[in-house]
Amino acid sequence: MFGQQADRVMALGEWEEYWQRNEIGFHQPQVILKNNIDKVLNGRKGVRFFFPLCGKAVDMKWLADMGHSVVGVEISEKAIRQFFEENNMTYTEEPVPAIPGAKVYKNSEKNISLYQCDLYAFSSSIDGHFGAIWDRGSLVAINPADREKYAALIISLMAKDCRYLLETLLYNPDLYEGPPFFVPDEQLHSLFGSSCDIELLQSVDAMTDLQRQWGLDKFTQNAHLITPKSS
Repeated sequence: MFGQQADRVMALGEWEEYWQRNEIGFHQPQVILKNNIDKVLNGRKGVRFFFPLCGKAVDMKWLADMGHSVVGVEISEKAIRQFFEENNMTYTEEPVPAIPGAKVYKNSEKNISLYQCDLYAFSSSIDGHFGAIWDRGSLVAINPADREKYAALIISLMAKDCRYLLETLLYNPDLYEGPPFFVPDEQLHSLFGSSCDIELLQSVDAMTDLQRQWGLDKFTQNAHLITPKSS
């Protein structure tokens, strides 16, 4: 099912190098979350959002400006500093005692906290549970062999009313090694289906010249809303 991607491994240092070389085609300069924000908020105010592998996503400032709070995790210090600097925010930097070598960067309003660390070092004991999670380029970026570990972390961070918006990509993994990686719907259900309900919100043809350069003939982007099953 996964073709050449099954054993694909990218070290954290490779992602840091992408940022250092400014090879960040995965970064989107516009707010992507607008398309599904009503589904995610579901009428709630002041929601705590979690952004795994957040990069410098402009959605984070957009949410904070609307009165929500954001916690992100990112391995690249450059990405985090660029987020605050490009949005003209003053910020503080301090160590995270529970995660050796980690730092947390916070804006002066304290409604955006970005942790520079390995995602799997983060947990609810560090910064609580979340009412929403926005995963545009995280599950599709992690090593395919780590997906069960990743799903367990995400589920452990969910508050009871959490609404987890996830984007996945469908294409022929025999034709391109990734990242971003192919995540089939069947695997999504095996990862999250036992504890969560999964709703497909959109499925769109996202093919561009870039995907043609990768050698692909089809490229579909799916948006899913994942919510904890009521016990």
